[in-house]
Amino acid sequence: VQLIEKYRRCGFSKVWFASAFKGATGVNQSLTLIGHHLKNHLRWLEVARSSPADVLEGIALTGWQRYDHFSVLCELLPVAIPSLAVCLQALKNGGYSEKIKENVEKLLGMSNLETETFMR
Repeated sequence: VQLIEKYRRCGFSKVWFASAFKGATGVNQSLTLIGHHLKNHLRWLEVARSSPADVLEGIALTGWQRYDHFSVLCELLPVAIPSLAVCLQALKNGGYSEKIKENVEKLLGMSNLETETFMR
């Protein structure tokens, strides 16, 4: 919140936040750690709630594919779709609950979406 105030004093009346629904957890990562990304999005929601109401323009979701152009691809999009769905629903609903989890499972056609461990 202090950083947002610094931007406002410099003339930026609106800011965008950015977070990742995949990638950003390791160059060799094959599977997406849904819980890690969900927690990060929930923290950004806390920052948004504690910021002045008129300052947040939006949040951009990123999905890192690689760490640099010499690295192999990591966390390909197909394995990260559940994480994207969870993160989008958390942002849309302003949080994450068992009901939201059940909705994501239904949308994805999954019987048990694990957020704290790797999907099996």
